[in-house]
Amino acid sequence: MVNVQSNHRMNQHGVLEIDGVTSTELVKQYGTPLMVYNETAIRQNCREFKQTFDQSGLTYQVAYAGKAFLCMDMVRLVKEEGMSLDVVSGGELYTALQAGFPVERIHFHGNNKSVEELEMGIDAGIGCFVVDNFIELELLHELAAEREQKVNILLRVTPGVEAHTHDYIMTGQEDSKFGFDVGNGQGKLGVQLALQKPYFHLLGVHSHIGSQIFETEGFQYAIEVLARFLQEVREESDVVMSVLNVGGGFGVRYTEEDEPLPIREYVKSITEAVKFSFGQLSYPTPEIWVEPGRSIVAEAGTTLYKIGTQKNLPGIRKYVAIDGGMTDNLRPALYKARYDALLANRANEERTEVVSIAGKACESGDMLIWDIALPPVRMGDTLAVFSTGAYGYSMANNYNRTPRPAVVFVKEGESRLVIRRESYRDLVRNDVLHHGVEAVVKSQ
Repeated sequence: MVNVQSNHRMNQHGVLEIDGVTSTELVKQYGTPLMVYNETAIRQNCREFKQTFDQSGLTYQVAYAGKAFLCMDMVRLVKEEGMSLDVVSGGELYTALQAGFPVERIHFHGNNKSVEELEMGIDAGIGCFVVDNFIELELLHELAAEREQKVNILLRVTPGVEAHTHDYIMTGQEDSKFGFDVGNGQGKLGVQLALQKPYFHLLGVHSHIGSQIFETEGFQYAIEVLARFLQEVREESDVVMSVLNVGGGFGVRYTEEDEPLPIREYVKSITEAVKFSFGQLSYPTPEIWVEPGRSIVAEAGTTLYKIGTQKNLPGIRKYVAIDGGMTDNLRPALYKARYDALLANRANEERTEVVSIAGKACESGDMLIWDIALPPVRMGDTLAVFSTGAYGYSMANNYNRTPRPAVVFVKEGESRLVIRRESYRDLVRNDVLHHGVEAVVKSQ
């Protein structure tokens, strides 16, 4: 059975509609490949996080993790929903600033922030840096001291929790490129060093235990570990920290086999664990920050492709090629990620063939979906792939000099372009062409 979100429907003509806009209209107006975001669904997800936190009685911030998908119109939407914003690069920070996002609600992550990126954040006056390692701790303070400007920081710590997720997206275990390890003493040393630096205001700690997590036990255990850590810091340094950031990683549904919890269940579990763990230690309950990204946008996104050639290998499989693939959705090649799909223009027809969906890149690994049942496909049909809203466009690339797709938002029967389709002219914009050896010599 195909995983079709509740805000999708098939009309009487067997055509897929996304929040009141037919896929055929979208393809005609914007072409393919096309990434379509349901704005109503995105806003509903944002509000579910905030409403559930409101019910907890705790002070909190919900920061959208921009790495999942970011553009200026997405920044505008996050701003309108009253959320904070998590950025992990100078490019994401620049996008936020250009879109007029409130700087005091920007959190800057990353394990290797450059001098230029740190300076950009300091000069903009962003709300918080999440410091990842000892070198950054020294470098950020040097830059802040040069400006005589105090900055807010969190220390990213690894609590030693291995979430039930793909090995490539586990980030809270001890052997990780991210953060100060709690188990080997690096976490406490990082705190001590930060407290000695006059241009730092150490708000608290941050941890992220992984991604695409379908249970709450990992969060509960991490909160227990971090509460004990903060209690030990208080006993040793007489410092009470005011912020605990437990990251993101909340699971979403890509196929029918996936069984994520509702957003409210993740939030309730986190808030209850915080109240219990800190209550047991008589530690002042900190402000709780979370960083949902995938759970905000993944299921709100659908990618539309045009079907092209086919190759039938009797007794083996039938390949059906689309006009996109790993250049707009790298996750199947990177993570062996799985997706559901259907023929958007013939959605009600019986699915009598099992085919495999191949991308058009010159890589045998460019396979979007293995073994999916569809009606007999025809060249020119539209394939809709669901739950592509996270880490699709943000990982899109120009391999084989393929232009990146257009992105549109739809809402209540209307669509609008938020990212233009790249052109061939865009692909050569930064190229430098030298006319022979003579030109090269003269340039030297």
